[in-house]
Amino acid sequence: MTFLVLIFSVSVFAQKKTITKKVVVKKSLTKKPTIPKVNLDLIKINDSIPALIPYKKDGKSGFINQKGKVIIPPVYSNVGFFTEDCNLLNSSNIKVKKFGSKKYASVRLNEEDYRIDMAGKRVYQFKDADLGKCPLEFKSQLFHAYIMNKYYGIIEDSKFRDASDYRQFTIYPQFEYLHILEGDDLKNPMIIAVKNDKFGIIDVNNKVIIPFIYEDIKRNYSWKLGRLFEVTTDGDNYFYVDVDNKAY
Repeated sequence: MTFLVLIFSVSVFAQKKTITKKVVVKKSLTKKPTIPKVNLDLIKINDSIPALIPYKKDGKSGFINQKGKVIIPPVYSNVGFFTEDCNLLNSSNIKVKKFGSKKYASVRLNEEDYRIDMAGKRVYQFKDADLGKCPLEFKSQLFHAYIMNKYYGIIEDSKFRDASDYRQFTIYPQFEYLHILEGDDLKNPMIIAVKNDKFGIIDVNNKVIIPFIYEDIKRNYSWKLGRLFEVTTDGDNYFYVDVDNKAY
């Protein structure tokens, strides 16, 4: 009897005893988001103009940054701004479309045309088969130059009717030459003007934007593409200035 009681007690005790295992919780490794490195050479001082600006030395063209540091050496016969190329953006070749973005600039080397990145690497060579058609975008100018008695003024087409009424002129003829630059803001265009044989820039309110100190200002797309004016003080060496007449 005693023997049976002892066996029963051992059996009950064995059933109540539980074995607890130590559970090790592994910590999940969360990857920290990678922060892209900032290229200090491309930091803008003036946010309204490009980070890289074309410049020329000894007849060859390259790029400087806004501080005047040479970023892409002058080895090209011609360069453009870092801006979109609509022929590549509309290409039927999907692989080359990306090179039409404003991350790239068009350059010419040894009579061949390329797209380069902001590090100066040639990433694409132009091929006629890749070029798509640019959509036609014609925007008629609101203002035009008007010549009277050999002097230039500005008229607004929709309001001008009678040249004998000076009040109808936006700018009464008083300059030796005027040329309205291509731009995105048709209501407030920049105007190349000549006074006393010197070139400057005015707006439609006859406010002087760039003083009359230059031998020439090019009639090109630098204002439209880069909000810069291409000027020269000696008639040979051209450089860029912004609306504050800061040279680059």
